[in-house]
Amino acid sequence: MTKGVHRKGKNWTNRTGPYNDRTGQCLPSAFGRQKAEEQAARLACSAIESASLLSLFLSINDNASQVSDPPAWPLRCSVLCSVMFVHTKSQLKCGLFGTSHSCRKKNLFFSNNICHLSHVPAAVDSSVLKVLRSCNIKMSSPVIDKAGTDEIFKNGMQDSYISSSYEAAMEALSSLITRQNRKDRSPVGGKYEKLERMSIYLEILGLEERISELKIIHVAGTKGKGSTCTFCEAILRECGFRTGLFTSPHLIEVRERIRLNGLDISVDKFLLHFWDCWNLLKERVSDDLPMPPLFQFLTLLAFKVFISEEVDVAIIEVGLGGKRDSTNVIKAPVVCGITSLGMDHMETLGHTLGEIASHKAGIFKPGVPAFTAPQLSEAMDVLQETASNLMIPLDIAVPLDHKRWEGLKLGLSGDHQFVNAGLAVSLCKCWLQKTGNWADLIGKKEDGKTDELYIPETFLRGLSTARLSGRAQVVHDAPVMLDGSMNSSRNIMAKLVFYLDGAHSPESMEACAKWFSSATKGSKTSAYLTSPSSVEVKHMKLVGRNGFIPQETDSGSNMVSKQILLFNCMEVRDPHILLPRLVNTCASSGTHFSKALFVPNMSTYNKVTSGVTIPSNVSSKDLKWQFSLQRIWEKIIHGKDPMFEKSYEVDDLELLPPRDFLYEDTTHCVPDKHFSCSAVMPSLPLTIKWLRDCVKENPSLRLQVLVTGSLHLVGDVLKLLRR
Repeated sequence: MTKGVHRKGKNWTNRTGPYNDRTGQCLPSAFGRQKAEEQAARLACSAIESASLLSLFLSINDNASQVSDPPAWPLRCSVLCSVMFVHTKSQLKCGLFGTSHSCRKKNLFFSNNICHLSHVPAAVDSSVLKVLRSCNIKMSSPVIDKAGTDEIFKNGMQDSYISSSYEAAMEALSSLITRQNRKDRSPVGGKYEKLERMSIYLEILGLEERISELKIIHVAGTKGKGSTCTFCEAILRECGFRTGLFTSPHLIEVRERIRLNGLDISVDKFLLHFWDCWNLLKERVSDDLPMPPLFQFLTLLAFKVFISEEVDVAIIEVGLGGKRDSTNVIKAPVVCGITSLGMDHMETLGHTLGEIASHKAGIFKPGVPAFTAPQLSEAMDVLQETASNLMIPLDIAVPLDHKRWEGLKLGLSGDHQFVNAGLAVSLCKCWLQKTGNWADLIGKKEDGKTDELYIPETFLRGLSTARLSGRAQVVHDAPVMLDGSMNSSRNIMAKLVFYLDGAHSPESMEACAKWFSSATKGSKTSAYLTSPSSVEVKHMKLVGRNGFIPQETDSGSNMVSKQILLFNCMEVRDPHILLPRLVNTCASSGTHFSKALFVPNMSTYNKVTSGVTIPSNVSSKDLKWQFSLQRIWEKIIHGKDPMFEKSYEVDDLELLPPRDFLYEDTTHCVPDKHFSCSAVMPSLPLTIKWLRDCVKENPSLRLQVLVTGSLHLVGDVLKLLRR
């Protein structure tokens, strides 16, 4: 029987170091590091030379795991390979990338488990390393260097490892989505309530006590939660602090939800912390304690990342509501904030503004100061009552006055952002004061005093550099020639411009309409509506069609601009409220849509994918919901129900409108035609291609496309444009 792998329950008689059989933990050795390295080197070489042991090293299946005698140095064979020893600065410890020391084989998510070899013993030559690398074993730069100078080997292996492990992580996350759609309110299962369950998960991960070390800003609300959190992060990062930001949902990559110092968490760090959380939780699964649903897991993961990365401040956005939200395991934040409240998620939070406000105020804690954006009286009364019962101060954050700060251009577009920015300034000031950093930051002003409206220069820089994708974002599609090539000339205006905003509530839809109307008018006199950060510009240059290319104005040209709506919303929303609010607000500003396109999302509610994954079934979506949206639109435009032939809905789902469909305005629409003022598009990829073809074939046509109604739709469009 092959040696080298232990079977749980076996009594080890030849160990030379202690081993905790209950947890599978390799404890510190009694002998020196040099001897340990020699042992590890011999073991590694022996494993490669032995075909039978290599098979165990790669697969560790049920049959192979039935072995007896353990190796001289105790190893925990938890996943696809034996544990390699990592020589650190101070100690020798089990180094296994992608799994915890204590995970049990039966609970592992099989496809994820990858070893991490960061120290290479002298006895291991380059041929051995190549075999290790081909077996999906991650190696650090010094180890790769030992493998030789083969560039294909060096560059390709790491990418292959990351890709396979990341895709496995996405599959694992998808398995945590138990509901097929948002209307499904079925319980998670188990005997514990959500917050009680979250506390147990924190204990399993060893975070229950350590979470109190985080200096947290906790933010709830209906509109502007993500924007306010983003402003807070940018401000405090400009002040010199190491920041962690947790928001939801993501648009393209799940890693967007967890940001460190203003950037999405790296793939390596994500995988490291992800699999550690996954395996620790998986081994404790029972009928009473199931795996956490997706949002709960990502909340736990964010806490683990921020604690492990030792951030100075963690800005946490509530997912849904507040009182029973997964993030509300936070017991002692530094400060809490409530953004503008409105009617959303009523199926969960209640059907009145007061009921919704009660849920949001659930994040208030005794002894923790709170701030709120200006609210309607019905909501404000509930917030103030809750704060009074807890005997905590609740201050109203004054929106920033753009007249006072003339020349300040917020990094996030739209007049409503001055409300979010004002709340962020109040939250950051309070955080700095409570943590003892405010006096050091502001120093001594020339006039010898600091009034309440004073905003430090670092705050202004943070407000102007904040970035949040999918909220009032403008993307210029690079000009495409008839031969299919891209024209990068600075003198040619992009004829296809996407205005992206994930508004999905009545209030946010109104704010979106005001922004779009202002932005499309402003585009005639300015090259940029929002200016991306240097990181974004660099990325956009790499991705081509999604480039923020400087645009020339169309003054003096024969360019004809058409405003197009690209819309979808979830079925739990009420399009009878959303669409009229959008149309009427735009019309009041003199903006009228030439056409409306209704299209299904490309992403699905029950699937998490990587940013490079395009679903294969995008053309086989059920379009009944999109036809319902179209009927509502046509009734808004014409004042009566449209007349569609039934055969169109059943037989011609792959049919795209003719190119000249876009050339007519709504004033020339005939409501009893197939394509009057709107069209149902079979898929999003076909829609993007069709829009590009339209502007490519008509040199005088410029399309300004508002993408709204769903953050998922916005994310799908961004994903396609980046391809």
